[in-house]
Amino acid sequence: MTKLVYFAWVRERIGKPEEEVVLPASVVTVGDLLVWLKAQGDEYAHALRHPEVIRVAIDHEHVDHGEKIAGAGEIALFPPMTGG
Repeated sequence: MTKLVYFAWVRERIGKPEEEVVLPASVVTVGDLLVWLKAQGDEYAHALRHPEVIRVAIDHEHVDHGEKIAGAGEIALFPPMTGG
């Protein structure tokens, strides 16, 4: 099982703050995860309509979409952030 955590408008659009999922063997990278999640229902498709803007952290470390997810305990998805 992999824990997925959603933040900000990703959480609002999916409709839940987190969930535990069993990922299929075909989900190897963060990019694969985003494609798989997008196919899990309308709310996921809406939240991940533009996957290229989604930021991801694996076990609290920011990663790019090519990063392998094997062994991840927690994967967080969130929109781009601005700060000042």
